[in-house]
Amino acid sequence: MEESRATWCGGEKGQGMDTFTASDGVEIAYYQWGHGSDRPLVVLHHGFIANADANWVAPGIVDALLAAGRRVAAVDARGHGASGKPHDRAKYGEARMAQDLSMLLDILGEPQVDLVGYSMGAVVSLILAAKDTRIRRLVVGGVGAAAVEIGGVDRRVLNGPSVLEALTADDPADITDQGAAAFRVFADAVGGDRFALAAQAASMHRAPIALEAITAPALVLAGDGDELATRPEVLAGAIPGGSLRVVSGDHLGAVRDPDFAKAITEFLAG
Repeated sequence: MEESRATWCGGEKGQGMDTFTASDGVEIAYYQWGHGSDRPLVVLHHGFIANADANWVAPGIVDALLAAGRRVAAVDARGHGASGKPHDRAKYGEARMAQDLSMLLDILGEPQVDLVGYSMGAVVSLILAAKDTRIRRLVVGGVGAAAVEIGGVDRRVLNGPSVLEALTADDPADITDQGAAAFRVFADAVGGDRFALAAQAASMHRAPIALEAITAPALVLAGDGDELATRPEVLAGAIPGGSLRVVSGDHLGAVRDPDFAKAITEFLAG
């Protein structure tokens, strides 16, 4: 693999990975790729249970951005990937993650960045973009009207109590809710700390987001089969300068559609 291409360090500290300590003492891991470009850094924030590798490296999105000549950074949110994993619910929520992301931008020292978030990370990105003028362009995927109507990931589809029970169940065979069972399978597949993830599931953002305050041009990306991103046109219409692109796939599959990466690179090139 060429040096400019994304490589992964498997959760171990190594080339491309660094950490910082958040204001409440939680260690946050982040990764950087690319060099030499004077174009704004692209910052990526993953979704619930996933991590920078699963959401951005494995589907080829980091490589697509590097091929377009961009520098890229991605974070492992608290409770995920190589970051700290407290089990205290008070340590979680997308607003808390937005504070972590703001601190990362301070550390990186970039005057402007392009920000891309998916699902939970989309909510984090919307919260930050509503208050941080360093965001030049914004892409959010895996969310739809719920971000406008209930202030976050669609809890009307994602049954919080069922997901909590699935993540904390001793025996996966005891999980009767198929949707919740899928989250448990995903958590086990990525080696997630189920109790840290349960703390985040219990702390999902549920307050209005000041979407009208977002000044960055924004693209809403939604899979045509994504039950967590229904009516994405409502979200695109609530953001000044918002636009919409629909690609193929459900919530987990949309990021693997080649049009997903293409839409991000084309929009950020503007």
